[in-house]
Amino acid sequence: MTTFIKLITIIGLILAFSVQAKGTLTDNIRIESKMLGYALQYRVYTPEGIKSTDELPTIYIADGQWYLDSGDMANVLDTEISTGKIKPIIAIFIDNRNPDDLSENRRNQQFFCNQKYAAFYQNELLPNIDHNYPTSSHRKDRVIQGLSFGGYNAACFGLLASKDFSGLSMHSPANSEMLKELQKVYRKTEKLPLKIFLSFGNKSDNQYEGRRFRNVLKEKGYDLKYIEVRFGHNWRNWAPLLDDSLQWFFAPTTN
Repeated sequence: MTTFIKLITIIGLILAFSVQAKGTLTDNIRIESKMLGYALQYRVYTPEGIKSTDELPTIYIADGQWYLDSGDMANVLDTEISTGKIKPIIAIFIDNRNPDDLSENRRNQQFFCNQKYAAFYQNELLPNIDHNYPTSSHRKDRVIQGLSFGGYNAACFGLLASKDFSGLSMHSPANSEMLKELQKVYRKTEKLPLKIFLSFGNKSDNQYEGRRFRNVLKEKGYDLKYIEVRFGHNWRNWAPLLDDSLQWFFAPTTN
């Protein structure tokens, strides 16, 4: 009888851990930007069980379609929230492509410290999301994330939009020459109220300039988590680090 009870208990635990709360991912939502003069689209992830009275933190993800397709980030969010490794959050996946012609990629227009692109977030996208979803409107609860040029964009938002974003999540930002420029700007700029996640691969991923950028951020006293992994400029590098970046910004508050 004791053995039987133990077996039932083990089966119950297995079933409990296998049941994972599933968030909701919207279809593409179109937004006509007056700041940019063209339309964009985005998708929104909301965790299971949210209430209209919630004030949830948010992460805004440039190259959002890649994070969903190649990074499987909606499932990562489900797992991290279900297991209690992060608090419930809302994620906004912004597509960098022309919604009327997906072959037209606008990354090179949008991501290189484009003040109009930052203003689009600040004046159009953020108010839209805060109006339609139970989000926190405090900058301390907002993170901007991106990879490669999108990671450079996150660094730019630190300089252009820190009054609205407190978290920068950068996976393999930019290229070597652009990283040199980031080092110069962040070195001469007064320390900003930012929390930063920065990661690189150690195979052809601009890691040498990335380490110098890390050192500048550390010298300035930023709250920084730096990770370097044994891969290149690809999803073998980025995908396994999605949970690390989420936990850095959204770990449950301990009393």
